[in-house]
This record gives sequence, C-alpha cells and structure tokens, in this order.
Amino acid sequence: MKVKEIRELSTEEIIAKIKECKEELFNLRFQQATGNLEKPSRLRELRHTVARMKTVLKERELGK
Repeated sequence: MKVKEIRELSTEEIIAKIKECKEELFNLRFQQATGNLEKPSRLRELRHTVARMKTVLKERELGK
C-alpha cells in the first residue's frame, strides 16, 4: 500500500488496516515457524506497510 493511498483513508480505517496487517503477520510468522511459508517477502512488505500507516497516524497527531 502506497503512502498516497494511506493518506486518503480516515484515521479509523488506518487503525483497522493496521489490525488486519498485524493479524496477517502473526499468521505468516506461524507458517514460517512450521515451514509452510510460500512467500517470505510478504513478511517484509507487511512490516513496511504497518510502519507507513503508523507514520501517517503520527503525522496527523502532531498536525492537530
């Protein structure tokens, strides 16, 4: 998810997306531990997406 797309979302939507991404990360880590992970790059992608969303939230918080 690009930063431009994230900025278009409302704060509540961003928080919901962060929750979804963290759940998916948990499941992927579980798959990795059991050796069933098919796309390891997805872990990094999700971590970066969560960081981008948290950055946008922090920017909004400081901007108010």
